[in-house]
Amino acid sequence: MDRVSAIGTAVRAQRDRVAALFDDLARCGRTDPGFTRASYSPEETEAHAVAARCAADLGLAIHRDAAANTTMTLPGRDGSLPPILIGSHLDTVAHGGNFDGAAGVVASLAAVAALRAMGLTPERDIVVMGIRAEESVWFQVSYIGSRAALGTLPDGALDAARIDSGLSLAAHIARAGGDPDALRSGPPARDAAAIHAFLEVHIEQAPSLEEAGIPVGLCTGIPGNIRYPDVRIVGRHDHVGTPRRFRHDAAMAGAEIALALDRVWAEREAEGCPMAVTFGRFHTDAAVHGLTTVPGAFRFSLDMRAYAPDVLAALEAAFLAAVAEVTERRGVTVALGSRAEAGIGAVCPRIRDGLAAAATALGIPTRPLGSPASHDAAAFAKAGVPMAMLFVRNANGSHNPDEDMAIDDLLDAVAILTAWLVAETCPA
Repeated sequence: MDRVSAIGTAVRAQRDRVAALFDDLARCGRTDPGFTRASYSPEETEAHAVAARCAADLGLAIHRDAAANTTMTLPGRDGSLPPILIGSHLDTVAHGGNFDGAAGVVASLAAVAALRAMGLTPERDIVVMGIRAEESVWFQVSYIGSRAALGTLPDGALDAARIDSGLSLAAHIARAGGDPDALRSGPPARDAAAIHAFLEVHIEQAPSLEEAGIPVGLCTGIPGNIRYPDVRIVGRHDHVGTPRRFRHDAAMAGAEIALALDRVWAEREAEGCPMAVTFGRFHTDAAVHGLTTVPGAFRFSLDMRAYAPDVLAALEAAFLAAVAEVTERRGVTVALGSRAEAGIGAVCPRIRDGLAAAATALGIPTRPLGSPASHDAAAFAKAGVPMAMLFVRNANGSHNPDEDMAIDDLLDAVAILTAWLVAETCPA
């Protein structure tokens, strides 16, 4: 049997293992509806334990770093060579699905299991990472687990409070068995210069592959983002009958800022420039405002993302210009609050081309696909690690209970990943 056929056979033999892993993960944080595995929660910790049990069955070396990330290593012939890291995260948004993030950990374990089944020993270590706290909603900080491992957490991140518990990130890391003091003062768990590559499998987060009838996408890039998590507008509470010329309406000011950004997005998209603008929270204070009160206070969160630094900078400039114009005209004040950003994730062309060649050899249809979302892979890319991603067809988007990934499609991605690992680390 030639290697391509052997890879396909070995990967398909992992189907029951993959299904069992998803069943076990579905017992971690099941809610009604969907699943909730908050970053550094007991439910996320149990999901890491599920992955570790599978790794133990495969004979992998299991380790927990200072950020409580789980690493599961298939030793290579030469431990001095920089390792290949593969994996993803295991936390979810509130009432999310069972595949976002978790599919990448399951796919990585299945790829290693296929290598084991083929009796192959790689020339360098292959490390499966179960990464903590990718979902920035919980602490308002992006890529916590991966950036903690790389030593690139932003200043003050360990003091950030989780939105539901109010406890600091440092406290949650300690509760999960990590060591926040080591994160503050010690060397990083991973030296970016000593990582050969990072590859991540993830479900698609808009149904582009579903629309095209193609099982796997080859990532062309991950957008960077700029975020303002808590913008506050202060105007003046007034009687509902107050004439327009006397009003300082904070809600209308917020609406105008949002519409100004939406117009910029529409114009740039018409020019063929991909980006996204999202006002995730957008509200008055229901405890104060009502049917007969002109809102004197308004709050929103803003996420702006694009694939090029100059486009992202121009988008932020448009936002700040809209704030200035509306502030003056509406007679309100705007407190922008904290600002966060995450770098653009550039895909390594050599790895992407290798994945494409593997897919062609296996007869698996693929298409290029830009990621609409942020991923841990971007943190590795920004640190200088060669990076690539594979996306798996998913009909109903992500961050919702109805994520709809077929295991056979995931196995196609596993086969491509496995074939690349064989070509990269197991020369004939």
